[in-house]
Order: sequence, then C-alpha cells, then structure tokens
Amino acid sequence: MSEVTITLDSHDEELAVFGSRDQFLRQVRDAFGVKLVARHGEVRVEGDTRRVELARQVLEELKGYFRRRRTASAGDVADLIEARSRIETDNGSPAVEIREGNKVVRARTEGQARYLACLRDHELVFCIGPAGTGKTYLAVAQAVAELRKGKIKKIVLVRPAVEAGEHLGFLPGDLEAKINPYLRPLLDALHDLMDYDQIRRYMGNDLIEIAPLAYMRGRTLNDAVIILDEGQNATVPQMKMFLTRMGTNARIVVTGDTSQVDLPPATVSGLADAVERLRNVPGIGVSILDRSDIVRHPLVQAIVNAYEETEPERRADSELPRRADSEPPPGVVGPPASE
Repeated sequence: MSEVTITLDSHDEELAVFGSRDQFLRQVRDAFGVKLVARHGEVRVEGDTRRVELARQVLEELKGYFRRRRTASAGDVADLIEARSRIETDNGSPAVEIREGNKVVRARTEGQARYLACLRDHELVFCIGPAGTGKTYLAVAQAVAELRKGKIKKIVLVRPAVEAGEHLGFLPGDLEAKINPYLRPLLDALHDLMDYDQIRRYMGNDLIEIAPLAYMRGRTLNDAVIILDEGQNATVPQMKMFLTRMGTNARIVVTGDTSQVDLPPATVSGLADAVERLRNVPGIGVSILDRSDIVRHPLVQAIVNAYEETEPERRADSELPRRADSEPPPGVVGPPASE
C-alpha cells in the first residue's frame, strides 16, 4: 500500500481536476481501484503502489489541461486512463483495460491481459481456451465499451445452433424464442454489463443484434463488432461465410474451445481450420488461454483438469496444429508450442 498527495493551487483548478460533481475523481477511482480523499486544495490517493502511481499520472494530466486552458471531458479522462492501462499491459502485467460506466472489467490473469491487448490491437481475433477463462465475457465487455464511446455503431452476437441443425423452424415461438437457448451465454454477459432496460432499448434500436450463425449469410456488417461464440461448432464453410461478413470499420472476434466440438464425427471444426489457415496473416491475432486462466468457481478448474487427464485421445485429436519451433507465430499470444 502507498499514498501520494496532489496539491491544487486554486478553486478553479479543483473544479477542472475533480470534474462536475466529482465525476473525474470517480472515473479514476473506479478504473484503478484506489481510494481518493479530496479536501482543502489537495487530493490524497491511497492503494496499491502501481495503481496509485497510475492514478497520480492521470490527475497530473488533468492539472496540465487546466494550465493549458483546455477544458477536459469525461471522454478525455477515459482516454487518459486507457493510455495508462495500455502501458501496463505492454509491460506484461494485468491491468485495467475496459471501463463500462461505473463497472471496471480487469484482466485477472496474464493470459487475459494478453487477450485484451490482442482485442485492442487486431481487427480479427481468435480466442481459444477452456470453460471459465473469460473468452466470451471479455469480448462482449470490449464491444460494449466501444459502442458506448461511439467507435462502432452496432454489436452483433452470433452462435451456431448445432443441436437444432440450424433448422430453427421446428422450435416453438418466434425467432427470439427459438434462438434464446443458444445465445443465452452471450445475453448473460450483456446482463452483467448493462441493466435489462438498457439491453432492451439497444436491441429495439438495432444497436445490439443477436442471431444464429445461419442468419449471417449474404450480409456485410460495417461499423460493428461481431462476436461468434462457440466457434468450434461452426463448419469450415460456415466459418468462411462468417469471416467474410466483415465490412468497413468492423471487428470480428471468434471464441471457442476446440476440446468441446459438438459437430458430427469426421466433420472438421471451422475454428481449428481457420486458425491454422490464417494465423500468419497480418492483422489477425490468435490468443490461446489455458487452465491457469480459469476465473470461475475454483471447482471449474478442477473439473477441467480431471476431464483433460482422462480424455487423452480426444484432447490429442482436438489440439490445434503447432509449429515445430518453440516461438509462437506472428499475431499469436499464448504459451509456446513446447508447453
């Protein structure tokens, strides 16, 4: 734990650094998880040494805005926080990467920090890992944050409906009722980041769309983040179809677990195939998470370990092809091939 005090020279400077109704202070506090005490022309920052230093840097930048006669906005503060967070991630330490309102989504493992950096730096990202590693949740959180900032105009959440053979007409109800069981994990992530009314409003205004993979054919999506969950259950033709939906200012994230393929026997997983075909293409990132990145209930990691130890044949068949050398190919973040 550490503490630092920042002195402010005037009431006007206090207002500039604190923001309207202390909004800027709350942004800094929530982003870095520090305690801020403002009184008598100074701000005291308390907390973890590294995070106190990051908070201090942001507050000093706000003082600089005032002294340059520039009025800061909430967006400027968010950008300053994001810039400090990027430095932390580039140094290899998990850092705050995503802010959604008062909610802060932090990387809880080194693997997750690399994944968030991959989401930030690439327009097409494949993320492969076991259950509980945050593959889908972090992708949805990043997309929501970009939508809030106005960087994109739409989020499209997609999932293969393998159990129904993509023939959803046999299920009761309207389209939303038919696909709800398959898209429930994506909706769960949304509900953790936004309240129910916000989600319904965004969906009603077509800012958030949920759809089965089969409904992506023939579309071109611009100014959007498109997330395909359970990508291991897409066939090779389906994956090709999906990836070619990318339009101008679009980002695509494909998540999945190649040890949990539900396709018919002898059917090649589109996720494994796409990673092998595209892993060396510039602009494409591949993030590999493993058991050490599981952040759900501690029992989840024990369950994954137990199943992996008793299913060697399935695991061997589902592993992605690796390069012979020990270094990962360009655009790939994760353990080297020898691990």
